[in-house]
Amino acid sequence: MTSKSIQRRDFITLLGTSAAAWPRAARAQQRERMRRIGVLMAYAEDDPEARRRFTAFLQGLKRFGWIEQRNVRLDLRFTRDNTDQARAFARELVALQPDVIVAWSRLATAAAKQQTRTIPIVFLGVSDPISFGFIDSLARPGGNITGLLLYEPSVVGKWLSMLKEIAPDLKHAALVINPAATTYAHYLPAARAMAEALAIELVPSPVESAPDIERAVAAIASVPNSGLVLPPDSTTTLHRDLIVGLASRYRLPAVYTSRAQVAAGGLMSYGTDLYDQARQGAAYVDRILRGDKPADLPAQAPVKYETVLNLKTAKALGLTVPPGLLVAADEVLE
Repeated sequence: MTSKSIQRRDFITLLGTSAAAWPRAARAQQRERMRRIGVLMAYAEDDPEARRRFTAFLQGLKRFGWIEQRNVRLDLRFTRDNTDQARAFARELVALQPDVIVAWSRLATAAAKQQTRTIPIVFLGVSDPISFGFIDSLARPGGNITGLLLYEPSVVGKWLSMLKEIAPDLKHAALVINPAATTYAHYLPAARAMAEALAIELVPSPVESAPDIERAVAAIASVPNSGLVLPPDSTTTLHRDLIVGLASRYRLPAVYTSRAQVAAGGLMSYGTDLYDQARQGAAYVDRILRGDKPADLPAQAPVKYETVLNLKTAKALGLTVPPGLLVAADEVLE
């Protein structure tokens, strides 16, 4: 047999092998269809912190093999803490028929729930999903919704004790929160119990807008030895720069719930690691994309917290950071 005939035989064999492989390759491409995720965030589109959280979510998806524009498409909408806008964007996302919707905050979750009872919804940053009717229980959510809780009620005791530790003369603490965004009932019992133990008068201060925040902070500032406690909600998150500025102007010690508020000039924070939670949210989305039902995925309480201190702000307020608080801090900004 000549060398030429051997080459021809090898070519025919290769051609046949390749041809047989084509249908398999085509079937593999068909199996890896593009999946769709709708994301609804109750924050401003130009908020760098919201973008960082979304980036952490994308990193989480990538860890499970979901790559944007390769096998998953993400439709992202920002609502700026606006109920009407949240409803409109939720309706828009549902019309796209995504495989799952990620709802960041109570406002976003409520809007998504209102639009669909069939498309799976994963909530992030919701403190009391049972009271708001999103799920039946943590262990068995029921329906089409599950997700990750932002806080358990007892965390408010930690905020008050930190405030008293850094400002020992504190006698009054305003609990500044939007009751439409989260619920006083979730925090009030624990807050009152801890306030009584620390000999602090708790001053519930409901707010719904920037003018409300200005009035609430000015009111507590008129009372000597006062401070601020800022539980998480989309309203106070949206207006964090305003709140930090008011606390500085009135020289009020304040405890926040996220690093972003301390980085903006706030005194200190204790709260859920929101980037870690975003990555955990991606794990829930992965399970749903692979066939699990939200009703069978227990809603999860936070597992990772972080404490952040701003020494420059403490100095500006004339406060001395106790050694215990300094040692407990995960991050100290100077």
